[in-house]
Amino acid sequence: MSDRLPQKISKFYFSVVCSLLWVILSFPVYAQSNNEEDPNVFPPDPLEFRTLDPMLPESARNKKPLTELERTELQQALNELNQQATELFQAGDKVTAFAVWYRELRLTRVLGFIPEVQALGRVGAIAWQENSREDIQFITRRLQAIQTEATAKPIVELELWRALATAYEQVRAPDKAVVAYEKILRAAREAQNADEIAATLVKIGELSLNWFDYQKASLTYNELLNLAKEQNNSEQQITYLKQLAYIYEQLKQPLQVIKTNQQLIELYQNLQNFTEIPDLKLAIGSKLESLGQIEEAAQQYEETYSFAWSIQQYSGAADALRKLVALQLSLKQIDAALETSQVLLQTDRLAHNFYGMMNTYDQIAQLYLAQQNYSQALAAWEKGLAIAKQLSYREAYFNRQIQEVSRQITPEF
Repeated sequence: MSDRLPQKISKFYFSVVCSLLWVILSFPVYAQSNNEEDPNVFPPDPLEFRTLDPMLPESARNKKPLTELERTELQQALNELNQQATELFQAGDKVTAFAVWYRELRLTRVLGFIPEVQALGRVGAIAWQENSREDIQFITRRLQAIQTEATAKPIVELELWRALATAYEQVRAPDKAVVAYEKILRAAREAQNADEIAATLVKIGELSLNWFDYQKASLTYNELLNLAKEQNNSEQQITYLKQLAYIYEQLKQPLQVIKTNQQLIELYQNLQNFTEIPDLKLAIGSKLESLGQIEEAAQQYEETYSFAWSIQQYSGAADALRKLVALQLSLKQIDAALETSQVLLQTDRLAHNFYGMMNTYDQIAQLYLAQQNYSQALAAWEKGLAIAKQLSYREAYFNRQIQEVSRQITPEF
């Protein structure tokens, strides 16, 4: 070994070396390269002290409350450990980074549950991003131990439960996060804190949706909807009804979707916001059709067309007519479908939907062809071809249809 040392040593790297020496000495599992040869050796919990850490304040060693000075100095030291771990992590040395983070987490415990939970959540989020299951298990297990102690206390510490809920979210344990939020919710109800109740329900609803628990989400958003109704808050009612419509769609409950959309329509009418209504009425028609309620679906499509037309929303009116034509065709109502298609053509024209007009001419021609009215079919395809040329789209198709129907009008001998 050389007797000469560099004249300047980075303060950061010196502190990192010191930290690593302590990690290796106090936490042997990180010093071992591989324990797979001995299946009976289970890695110790890195969140538990195995030896006294020299950074532990004197009061903590004697199991006494920390003085303000000790808390300040310890917090500063913990911040430095977090900084070291972060820089190691960014440099690619993730194993050592987590070793330093674990040292930080062990020491943070003496500051109390809330700082510890917050730190656990921060490191747990990184572990989740790295898909490190073992680290997530260690951290989640510690969070559960803290939760058990918090549950046993006669007084609900809301700040602690909020920290637990957030930490569980960070380690992607939604079921446990919901349990924490429900504890907060019970306390908020006992205190009759309306704002806290609503905010907590929103968190439970979001978590339930994000993790596909649609049954739980439906109960939560219905409660939020009732709260919004009590407060006569139309904007929130609309938000929650939209969420419920989506939830019922996922739960495959078409009757509930219809009911929810009807409530939305009523709200929009009261607010004089008519532009949102045609799409909702159209969705109701589709659900009625899926339920086999054909007459009701047809009536809904007609009402949607009329309403959209009345507010000059011609694209919405055309969508309703297309649904109606498809329904009539499914019932083999050729004459009715032809009549509706003629109205659709005028609606597409007002909507400046040339692509729609081209397809509608094609549809009209097909209907005339089914009636063996070849001259009318030819006229419709010729008009469709004129638009196809403007769009530079499907010209070959229309030319082919025109040639074929022309042979029907003037057979070759």
